[in-house]
Amino acid sequence: MTRPFAYLLLAALTCLAAPPDNYSFETAQKFLATYCQTCHQGKTAVGGFRLQQVATPSSLREEAQRWISLSRRVTNGEMPPKGAPAPDLDKREQFTHWLQVALRAEACAGGVVPGPAPIRRLNRDEYTATLRDLLDMHLDIGQTLPADGAGGEGFDNAAETLFLSPLHSEKYMEAAKFAMDFAAKEYKSRTKVLVATPNKSLTARQAAQQVLKTFLPRAFRRPVTAGEMAPYLALFQAASDQGLSYEESIFFTLRGALVSPLFLFRAEPPNPGTEMRPLDSHALASRISYFLWGSMPDELLTDVAASGKLQDTEVLQQLVPIMLRNDRSLSFAERFIEQWLHTRELAHDKAPDAKMFPAYNSDEELRSDIRNQPVLFLRELLVKNLSLLNLLDSRYTIGTSNLAKHFSLKLPLNQARTKQPQWIELPEGSHRGGLLGMPAVLAVSSYPYRTSPVLRGAWILESILGTPPPPPPPNVPALEETKEGPLSATVRERLALHRASAECANCHDRIDPLGFALENYDVIGRWRDEEAGKPVDNSAQLSDGTRFHGPDQLRTVLLDRKDLFIRNLASKMLGYALGRGLRLQDSCAVDQIVAHVKEHEYSAQSMVEAIVLSVPFRYQAGRAAIVPKRSD
Repeated sequence: MTRPFAYLLLAALTCLAAPPDNYSFETAQKFLATYCQTCHQGKTAVGGFRLQQVATPSSLREEAQRWISLSRRVTNGEMPPKGAPAPDLDKREQFTHWLQVALRAEACAGGVVPGPAPIRRLNRDEYTATLRDLLDMHLDIGQTLPADGAGGEGFDNAAETLFLSPLHSEKYMEAAKFAMDFAAKEYKSRTKVLVATPNKSLTARQAAQQVLKTFLPRAFRRPVTAGEMAPYLALFQAASDQGLSYEESIFFTLRGALVSPLFLFRAEPPNPGTEMRPLDSHALASRISYFLWGSMPDELLTDVAASGKLQDTEVLQQLVPIMLRNDRSLSFAERFIEQWLHTRELAHDKAPDAKMFPAYNSDEELRSDIRNQPVLFLRELLVKNLSLLNLLDSRYTIGTSNLAKHFSLKLPLNQARTKQPQWIELPEGSHRGGLLGMPAVLAVSSYPYRTSPVLRGAWILESILGTPPPPPPPNVPALEETKEGPLSATVRERLALHRASAECANCHDRIDPLGFALENYDVIGRWRDEEAGKPVDNSAQLSDGTRFHGPDQLRTVLLDRKDLFIRNLASKMLGYALGRGLRLQDSCAVDQIVAHVKEHEYSAQSMVEAIVLSVPFRYQAGRAAIVPKRSD
């Protein structure tokens, strides 16, 4: 699968083998001539790619996609082919670093612009939440739908993957019937739907019209025209003509609304002009509500949109903290953090081995606390508007009596006894500050049966710094498949044997030290001082010579690289908010978001605010100008 543009932009910064100050377009051309010219010149150029296509500075603008593809292949070690002279890792990274900076400069030369806003289906979490708020119905109906795959920046709300399959159509029909049958019987749902019934001064058709005038704008998340309402009135009339009662007819009609594309999809009014323009207010209300709540706009947001004030900067700045304090923002924290950090996978193939870690697998409350800890931690940062750098290191965490026991922490008596999650201050020497001290993170970056400095180091590079390492060369066996070394050896000792190859050592020298510093944590995040009967060696040295020991000093190393972390987090959150993969041009908006966050001392709400106020979020691109073809 092709990696998103933002992924490629940041991949060039991996371990920061920055190019020399005099690295230029001409230097890059020499690099390409040295390592690529043999295969990529003339009419027989491999893959149809010729170096002449990227031989001028203007190609950085005119052939940006070709340059991006080239960058990806160089980063991944796919070029030059095996057996041909190849650049070492430093030269590759100097080239790709220069290239991404140059591409970003070209893309941002004309200022920040909005990107595409493709029509997207509500994913199953959004579908469930929208039905909940529409009908005041607290049932997980979405679990009957097929699971949604990740797209865009790694999230399941990305338009690229939210297509409508025949299976979806069948399931939506079943879910709509179930929802309306439930609503017809449940008092709160009935009250929300049946806002009018026939009586002496109101005909059945008039009552139905009042119900539809209330229901359809909420279901479709925008005002509804008389023409759009007409088919539903006709459906009501047809049901009545078949002998159904008023209530049976109205609930049957509303089933039709729940399978309408206007309910199942988020589509925005097209921009007929060629210039960007502010987004329609009701479409903007949906963008905000599905970003921060994963559900439809509430009455306040709808009223503000109807008043025409939603595009007012001051109004948006007031709305963001209000929405983040709302209980529905927990859905955002959960869906964002579990997909960004991959901790959702703990419920599937990344779950710790049941036989080797019975303490984890036999205690459902502990498993729940472990998975919820990073979710609730992020939400506290958002609600209290604390620094996002707490994600790297913090004096506080989310604690429960189960977690305190798991960590062997001594907490005040009132905190030690409660099973309810609390914001607690960590005692000195706890080694639990920030994400890296949380068992969910440590488990998902391990194998189910043992720790892995490689997985943990790669997880930090990708999830924290946004600088994923290139994939390993083909045919490299996993550590478990090697036959060398005694079984009593520590993971670190066995890994040293595995890394004896110079081909492997280049990358592993950059990945593994980050993981070595976390070896005091076992698979499920318990602290240990020994492994395989030997003291844990948590010493590490980065390729730039930086030396450190253990998780506490690793946090200091990461804080020294906090701007990489904040840029990665901003890219991820912007991609999540937009519901699509980021493009090269979106890096300009990311620059502005990062600058805003730094100006506000890295506060959590400042990042959300900057995203909501950004051009890609608030504006709509114009249609491309049509250039007539030349007749000659």
